[in-house]
Amino acid sequence: MKRKVFLIIWDGWGIADNPAVSAIDAAYTPFYDWARERFPFVKLEASGEAVGLPPGQMGNSEVGHLHIGAGFVVWQDLWRIQRALDRGEVMALPAFQNLLAYLQRDKGCALHLMGLVSDGGVHSSLGHLLGLLRLLREAALPNPLYLHAFTDGRDTPPRSAATYLHIVQEALQTLPNARLATMIGRYYAMDRDRRWERTRLAYRLLRYGEGETFPSFEAALAHHYNQGITDEFLPPVVIGEPAPLQPSEAVLFFNFRNDRPRQLVQALFTGEIPETQGSRAPVPYPADLEPLPLHFVTLTEYDPAFTERGVHYLFGKVHVEKPLGACIAEAGGSQLRIAETEKYPHVTYFLNGGREEPFPGEARILIPSPKVATYDLQPEMSAPQVRDALMPHLQEGTLDFICLNFANPDMVGHTGVWAAAVKACETVDACTAPLVQTALEKGYTVLLIADHGNADCMIAEDGTPHTAHTTAPVPCILMSPQQLPYRLRPGLLPQVAPTVLTLMGLKPPPNMLPPLIEPLE
Repeated sequence: MKRKVFLIIWDGWGIADNPAVSAIDAAYTPFYDWARERFPFVKLEASGEAVGLPPGQMGNSEVGHLHIGAGFVVWQDLWRIQRALDRGEVMALPAFQNLLAYLQRDKGCALHLMGLVSDGGVHSSLGHLLGLLRLLREAALPNPLYLHAFTDGRDTPPRSAATYLHIVQEALQTLPNARLATMIGRYYAMDRDRRWERTRLAYRLLRYGEGETFPSFEAALAHHYNQGITDEFLPPVVIGEPAPLQPSEAVLFFNFRNDRPRQLVQALFTGEIPETQGSRAPVPYPADLEPLPLHFVTLTEYDPAFTERGVHYLFGKVHVEKPLGACIAEAGGSQLRIAETEKYPHVTYFLNGGREEPFPGEARILIPSPKVATYDLQPEMSAPQVRDALMPHLQEGTLDFICLNFANPDMVGHTGVWAAAVKACETVDACTAPLVQTALEKGYTVLLIADHGNADCMIAEDGTPHTAHTTAPVPCILMSPQQLPYRLRPGLLPQVAPTVLTLMGLKPPPNMLPPLIEPLE
């Protein structure tokens, strides 16, 4: 390789347009300040159409890492599914046709819709849910339809659930036999870290109707808001008469992102499936989570192992044939990916274009994330341990490519706790400094970027905590032990992969965008 490259991704580190609400600007970050002044620095677009999303849609870690590795714009599920719904293409999909046929065979068979009811656009889309309800109305099925709503408050304001539920309630009223049946916060229904005690609450709500009963979602939300419980942490709620899942009924899970529904799908339908991404500690599967025989449909393919066990899906994956890691492997290069648990799938699976297995010559290091309820309780997370685990590999200096993710600004930013987010940013800055110093001493060219914004906006316009991602541009700093014969240009997040390859002396594939660097005249 012409050069060794060290790619650092600060997760959730955007460039604020209002420094007054930015934990990043409030933090003491001597390394970041030095790097911006000392080396070429530009901004990258990491939201909206730059990363295959609708205009104005905030980016996220999955989309961000996919594009960092892909090198071109990959139109995302959020956008392509909405276009398919708007064009009437979903009705003709085999899995949707099979679902309708299944329901038509037994008019008393209930259809249970479940998923995150939110316009956050990270895990689900309100537009997708409304589009599916429209199609079901057009199908004129008399079957009972029950909506099991997972409330957000993480990618949306903490007390915003009623806004979305009112909209969905109106749509449900246009169907002959449809209603909202249950509610539960995503903290429980969408755990992805094998905290089965959380998944169990969602399972028992859906399976047995176990939850506190309220006459309406408004009453349920008001009751819990008065106790200081916000949308993300809403405990199991039954609206009116219970409508638990019964054997042989149908389910349509309308989240489009595949990581957070997996545990609940296992509990309800497939049973235990070994972790395919290797990103979670081995926690025993609870014996009391007994699956049901159901006709189970998901909006996208959550896991090939689910498909093998009978889960149907409407939309398959968009494949990235030759991502950054494949190009390095093809050239015979060695590479290392390192992150803590929360972001390990991102530097492996997503950066590799949705590929589970490592490429030849690709090593991986997983550092466990701390077991705390929320990361404001430990804003340092496992950043010091990540730093310490990586340092010997940098000192050895033999790897051709290293990709590191620090999770803190994103994961702590999601809590909405200002002081914790400031501490998270300071931790990342302090942990990065010695790594970069060592990397430069060992001849690495260092590219410091972020995948999307988050900690750059911690306070909403109304003064409440802001817990969602942002559409802010992200930094890109090019550091090298010697003067590089390149000029760094502003650009898009997908231009990172061709930039890395160019720095390494490798030719990017023709489908990749131009690199962020151009030769000096």
